[in-house]
Amino acid sequence: MDVGDWSVLLTAATAAGWVDAVVGGGGLIVLPTLFVVLPGLAPQTALGTNKIAAFSGTTAAVITFARRVPMRWKLLIPGAVIAAIAAACGSALVALIDRKYFIPIVMVVLIGVAIFVTLRPSVGVTMATHPPTRRKTLLVVGLAAGLIGLYDGVLGPGTGTFLIITFATMLGTEFVRAAAMAKVINCGSNLGSLIFLASTGHVLWALGLSMAVANVAGSIVGSRMALAKGAGFVRIVLLVVVVAMVIRLGWQQFA
Repeated sequence: MDVGDWSVLLTAATAAGWVDAVVGGGGLIVLPTLFVVLPGLAPQTALGTNKIAAFSGTTAAVITFARRVPMRWKLLIPGAVIAAIAAACGSALVALIDRKYFIPIVMVVLIGVAIFVTLRPSVGVTMATHPPTRRKTLLVVGLAAGLIGLYDGVLGPGTGTFLIITFATMLGTEFVRAAAMAKVINCGSNLGSLIFLASTGHVLWALGLSMAVANVAGSIVGSRMALAKGAGFVRIVLLVVVVAMVIRLGWQQFA
């Protein structure tokens, strides 16, 4: 790679860190960029290299959020472990699954998310007046960690977005708290996927570590902006990112 290629990838990693910290979906910036700059790169290697940056960025976001947002660690840490195991299983399936079938499914889900958030402006803006029961909370976090963690290991982009929407709609959590919760679970899924892909040799370490530094910088800025500007800001960014994801995936699938 030349200097221009490095510049493009590091810029993409910084932007992805910012987007991931606020609403998730940074993988939709980095993965396509990796395939453009390195067209012969195997999907597993692209995913593994991106996971170094993604794990570093989500870890930085967790630390930043934890300083300002109350964290239910006894709930979230087991959820992160479930997500890690599920993501490792998902990464083991990457070589067996044709990724072209996932893109239309993800597009449909994202369009549904955009419509739902648009039609339900109160979702994620205020906390629920009647908090969910402990049983429901455990069930939602456990299922989200398992199912969305599995998706993260197989494909990845949009994982944080799906987690935020799940916590906001199913638990009545406002978007900033939902984003903080999502980062912990996403941190686990990124780590599980990274460990598996690294153990099978699908990581470009020099590139991945360089992108990790850029991703952390973007993540710190993004998480601080989310905390400072509140749920309304996160909701707007969420809608913009979801629409951008749909357009980008549609272009990738049908262009």
